[in-house]
Amino acid sequence: MAIKVYKPTTPARRQTSVLVNKSLSKARPKKSLIVIKKKNAGRNSQGRITVRHQGGGVKRYIRLVDFKRQKFDVPARVETLEYDPNRNASIALLVYADGERRYILAPEKLKVGDKIISSQGKVAISNGNRLLLKNIPTGTVVYNVEMMPGKGGQLARSAGNSVTLMALDNGKAQLKLPSGEIRIVSEECSATIGSLSNPEHRNIRWGKAGRMRRLGIRPSVRGKVMNPVDHPHGGGEGSNPIGLKSPKTYKGKKAYGIKTRKAKKSSSKLIIKRRKSRQTSK
Repeated sequence: MAIKVYKPTTPARRQTSVLVNKSLSKARPKKSLIVIKKKNAGRNSQGRITVRHQGGGVKRYIRLVDFKRQKFDVPARVETLEYDPNRNASIALLVYADGERRYILAPEKLKVGDKIISSQGKVAISNGNRLLLKNIPTGTVVYNVEMMPGKGGQLARSAGNSVTLMALDNGKAQLKLPSGEIRIVSEECSATIGSLSNPEHRNIRWGKAGRMRRLGIRPSVRGKVMNPVDHPHGGGEGSNPIGLKSPKTYKGKKAYGIKTRKAKKSSSKLIIKRRKSRQTSK
């Protein structure tokens, strides 16, 4: 996969780059594995905006991706590698030995025609195979990791991401996440061997606002340029500082560097080492 940079024929084109992956199929997705994606523009069932800066965007189909892969001990062949507009990683269409087809998250270096399998027992530690954590050697890189047995993968599902299995002890597995956090999950949870495809997605330059609008992302306006009635940073003549000890959100709560995780959350005891904060990582 490579990043293509266009000739600077226009100001927007000068800043634009795209990913080119010739291994992806241009065939339309399987009808039995797609549903229409309904739009709500960040609004809840009462019509109120609960998530700002969302709306518009091109029409899409949701690909029904199998995050559990509970079709155990049935070998599957990779039929196609496809683009999914709803995620930044590629997906793979599997054909099982009994003829059933399913979409999965495609790992890096997976090719059309490769054979992969999901099992609760011990199988080969090869790219794309799915096993229980207790059957995976420590130090192995995995993705699409479950947090609860049988719930389906929740960790490391974004392009280029992976989790490292650090240790196995007393029925628990220690995982090092991409953020640097070390977390404990049950060794009965399953994970897929390898790291996710499309690692260069982070290097794309979107180039212009129109590309973001097609993704369904609306403009975000700085609080400084608003009126005092609209934002705590607003008001004043010309360009002024915010006039506050620390930045605030549009609702008046402190922003940047404030912990939002509940202090008594039950899963806190499963976190051995916290992720690095923004301020310390700079």
